[in-house]
Amino acid sequence: MKDMLVRLLELPDVSRLEEQLFKDEGIIFRRPIAPEKTIVAEWVGKNFSDFWKNEVEIAFTRLPVTCFIAQRKNTILAFSCYECTAKAFFGPTGTIASERSKGIGKVLLVKSLLGLRDLGYIYGIIGGVGPEAYYEKTVGAFSIPGSENNIYKNILKRE
Repeated sequence: MKDMLVRLLELPDVSRLEEQLFKDEGIIFRRPIAPEKTIVAEWVGKNFSDFWKNEVEIAFTRLPVTCFIAQRKNTILAFSCYECTAKAFFGPTGTIASERSKGIGKVLLVKSLLGLRDLGYIYGIIGGVGPEAYYEKTVGAFSIPGSENNIYKNILKRE
C-alpha cells in the first residue's frame, strides 16, 4: 500500500453535503471530547481493528482532539483521524458498511485535512492507502513514488 500526497490549500467545500446529510439523515459531524475517548476507541476497535483503535487513542492525547466522528443520535457511523501515526498524516478513517456511499467519508476526510492545514501544513500525507482512485478524485491526492516502502512496512502483527 502506497502513501499519497494531497495539497491542503485547495480542498473541496463539503459544507453543503454536510448540511444535506444532517437534513436528510440526521447525521452530525464533530470532534469527540475527552470523556468519549473510551466509547470512540472501543467502537473503532470493534468495527475496524486494534491498530486503528490505538491511533484513535493517540488522537485523544491532542487538544483539540485530532479525530472527527459522524453520528446519528447516539450511534457512531464513521470516524477519521489525523496526525496520529506521524506528523502530517491523515488516517485512519472508516465508515460502517451500512452507511457507505452517502458522502460521510468525504466530509470526514475534508474536515481532517482542514485540521492538518490548521496545524500549519501545506501538504498532507494519506498513509497506506487502499482506494487510491477515491483520494485522487475526492481531494486531488497523488501517489508518492517509492512509498510502498513506508512507515507500515515492518509493523508488528499478532501471531
